[in-house]
Amino acid sequence: MKITIDQDKCVASGQCVLATAQVFDQRDEDGIVTLLTDNPPPELHQAVRQAVAVCPALAITVVEQP
Repeated sequence: MKITIDQDKCVASGQCVLATAQVFDQRDEDGIVTLLTDNPPPELHQAVRQAVAVCPALAITVVEQP
């Protein structure tokens, strides 16, 4: 799994952080999402998919890798 963020689309809702705080964080100054890792371990994949689903701005992209 490879994660990318379009920070220009991010509306700083924080839903991704609530879903997967081990992978996502927010900048202090404006709340825009940042990645703690762009290649999370398999045990976090389902939580990352949930974060993608709840992102109101569709700013998170996940590419599944074999």
